[in-house]
Amino acid sequence: MYVKSLPLCLLAASCLALPTQAEETATLQPAEGVGKNAFLQSCETWDEWDKTAPPFQIHGNTYYVGTCGISAILVTGDDGHILLDSGVEGAAPSVLENIRKLGFDPTDIGYILMSHEHFDHVAGHAAAVETTGARVVASARAKPVLESGIVASDDPQAQSNHPAMAPVKVDLVVSHGDPVTLGGITITAHATPGHTPGAFSWSWTSCDASAADQSCRDFAYVDSLSPVSADSYRFTDHPQTVAAFRQSIETVAALPCDKILTPHPSSSNMIKRLRSGEVGDGNQCKNYARAIERRLDARLEREAGNAE
Repeated sequence: MYVKSLPLCLLAASCLALPTQAEETATLQPAEGVGKNAFLQSCETWDEWDKTAPPFQIHGNTYYVGTCGISAILVTGDDGHILLDSGVEGAAPSVLENIRKLGFDPTDIGYILMSHEHFDHVAGHAAAVETTGARVVASARAKPVLESGIVASDDPQAQSNHPAMAPVKVDLVVSHGDPVTLGGITITAHATPGHTPGAFSWSWTSCDASAADQSCRDFAYVDSLSPVSADSYRFTDHPQTVAAFRQSIETVAALPCDKILTPHPSSSNMIKRLRSGEVGDGNQCKNYARAIERRLDARLEREAGNAE
């Protein structure tokens, strides 16, 4: 396993690093029943949030370890790993088991990151931390939600009766543009509020050393950004939220993006793209952002019509 040490480096560029010391361990091997074909045989385009799914390698050191309906992404390195999202509370054991099935030790996870602070994406954090000892990274706005387990009062879905989550301590608060670094892995935070006040998207580069050209891909794990809310909530009554939403859309449109991943796999048509073998043309984030923009505009138009 990797010995986690606590000192951090916070430089002018807001570098957050977790120094580690590798110990010799036996090499683990992937289990049977993993891979993209196994995932496609097990999961539907729209599927249950807690339905166990086979894990698979996406590209290089980036792996899908979530359920059929909710994403969890593992980025691996020689000095430890980073997990993005943990899913619903009941799915945490299967996420950790998926990591083992791929041949990795969950206790080598150094950081757990978040997309947005709703129970379907971060309720498994507490259980994951208990098993791995990893440090939790979040935005300043999401920190009190994760530490209390209660959705923020200004969240558009605050009145939707979201179930309380098991509280988890946030070890690191990062801001827009901050890189989270662990050994040779660097994942950059992008503030994308709108769906929730504290939402993040993330970007990194993953290379396949086994390929003849050692091909590298720019990844973006883009937050849901869907303009949904409690029935009583009107976005038009919250112009600052709408302005932040539009800024988030432009942030996503500008991300380097050979491969897009989203907290709900269905939001970015992951199964369809896996079946077609689509590599991506670098416009996936831009296309996603424009689709969200159309949804937001339609929502605002409906609200305006209802007010007349």
